[in-house]
Amino acid sequence: MMNAFAMPSFSSVWSIFLLFALPVGGGIPGGVILAQKLGFGWVPMSAIYLVSDIVLALLFEPMLRLFAYLARYFAPLAKFIEVSKMLTDRTIARYGSKPSLPLLIAISFGIDPMSGRAVALAAGHRFISGWAIAIAGDMIFFAMIAVSTIYLGDLLGDGTWAAVIIMAAMIVIPFLVRLVREQRTKKI
Repeated sequence: MMNAFAMPSFSSVWSIFLLFALPVGGGIPGGVILAQKLGFGWVPMSAIYLVSDIVLALLFEPMLRLFAYLARYFAPLAKFIEVSKMLTDRTIARYGSKPSLPLLIAISFGIDPMSGRAVALAAGHRFISGWAIAIAGDMIFFAMIAVSTIYLGDLLGDGTWAAVIIMAAMIVIPFLVRLVREQRTKKI
């Protein structure tokens, strides 16, 4: 049994961080397998992922502000932002005019932290609270994917295949859920 706080080498943190920093959760299975192979416990592994989310917040928020500024001068960008706001408003409208905190966290869990931040912003949350909501949802997503990857890796005895299967599941399952929902909607 591995120590939950084990962190054998600080120099290995960068490699794990880079995998975790890949967009849309794609690096989670690989980062988890690498961290496990290097002997990292779940606490430092989770801390590395949390830091990757904080770095994302610090990089993404200025980009949001820059896009808003540039949209004043570039009509296509203004149109893009207008459509994005419309889609965000439509997403929020399904859940009432003021979505609850658990709902905002669930949106971040189900999509990604950047979308979670955008929805939290539309619901009136500023920088700190908005990113806290987005990161909370993403950390729950991380925990689910990390536990699934470790369990499957132990079951198969091969972390590489576990990472590949989890990555495929992350892509295929949402597609299948949408397909089933569309079929149900057509029948009604």
